[in-house]
Amino acid sequence: MTGAIPSSQPSPLNGLQFDGLRRQQTAFCILTLFVLAMLLLLHALFAFVLGEPSMSVLVVLGFSFAIRLLELMWLQSRNGPMTQREARLDGIVSIVMLFVLAILLMGLTNRDHSPYQVLLAIPVLQSAFLFGLTTTVCTILAADSVIFLWLWRYFALHPPALGSEYLEAGMLAVIYALMGLLVWFLISQLRANQTQLADALADLERTRAKLISEEKLAAVGRLASGIAHEIRNPVAMIVSALSTARDQATMVAEREEMFGIASRQAGRLEALTTDFLTYAKPNFPHRSPVIIGDLLSAVESVARVRAAERGIRVTCGFEGNDHHQIAVVDGSQLEGALLNLAINAIDAAPSGGAVILNAAVREDVLRIDVENSGPAISAANLDKIFEPFFTTKAGGTGLGLAIARAVARAHAGDLWVSSNEDGHVIFTMTVSTHATGQQQEAASWAGF
Repeated sequence: MTGAIPSSQPSPLNGLQFDGLRRQQTAFCILTLFVLAMLLLLHALFAFVLGEPSMSVLVVLGFSFAIRLLELMWLQSRNGPMTQREARLDGIVSIVMLFVLAILLMGLTNRDHSPYQVLLAIPVLQSAFLFGLTTTVCTILAADSVIFLWLWRYFALHPPALGSEYLEAGMLAVIYALMGLLVWFLISQLRANQTQLADALADLERTRAKLISEEKLAAVGRLASGIAHEIRNPVAMIVSALSTARDQATMVAEREEMFGIASRQAGRLEALTTDFLTYAKPNFPHRSPVIIGDLLSAVESVARVRAAERGIRVTCGFEGNDHHQIAVVDGSQLEGALLNLAINAIDAAPSGGAVILNAAVREDVLRIDVENSGPAISAANLDKIFEPFFTTKAGGTGLGLAIARAVARAHAGDLWVSSNEDGHVIFTMTVSTHATGQQQEAASWAGF
């Protein structure tokens, strides 16, 4: 059900609305300045009809111009958006001043059809923008009344009264009424649409929050399912092996074999627990200067031992002299993550294949590509390989890539598959080579 937005969570449009009020008042201020300047210019150009602008007219116009300039400067100097109350208060003062100004200038020029009557159009527009229908109608009636009362006063002092002038004033009054009501209607429709949009955005935000919550619960469910699956098999094998070994009829050699199976499965459980704890509660990275070449050489040395069993070549490459550069990282965490990637690459590469580690530093970012010559990762698995407990290797925990990505993100970087072709599969890790602050890195862990 669509409802009002709680006060603790303001509408996403409120900030735009209030800032729009300031821009709106600024626009009316500039409009008034423009109209005043144009009226003075027209008065000077048509002095042969209207008479030369008197000193009183110039003083009133100059004073009004100065007041509007001060108002414009005040609006522009505001640091925050304008509230509805402030905008309406400013609008009331502006409307009253424009009425007083129009009446004063009409009196100073003392003509039956004074050009300064056009100033009354601005209060009508401003009222339609800022206030409701009742206030807008009252403003229209006030503007129209000023026009007719001025004519009545003028002809009382300068008879006879001319019907054509009253007809002209009536047409002007109708124009003001149509203009004000039309603008009020359009603005009210715009506000209604804005309210509907705000409600829709609020509903969308609530739906998004609900989906995120459900996705988190689903992720927890998948995690629990993965843990249960990984633990069940070793525990079942341990129970089975111990039951067999406890049987008095079991031969000594077979009993020893059962104890060995139980011991290996217990070791597997210990490794799984260690990996899970590393994934669930990773250590905060402690950065220190590390030579990039030494870091990759250490990973290469360990990986070569694993690769030698299957005749796989492991090599390192550097762009320029990057192997001499210093990176401020957690060397232990980064080495473990890269070793995980290298071992995965070795397991994926065919016998006699190759695994290549390439490093480059650009704009304070260390990029390391771990390439293997194995087959491409299937599309079905590509979206899941970084999920915890997802693995295609027998005996694997499915946490290695998840932990490696967490390490990269904790160092203000990331881990992804940058190439996925047969014989050319590349995992790319990026990390910042400089300390980025504890808060940012802590946020990376938390976000993970």
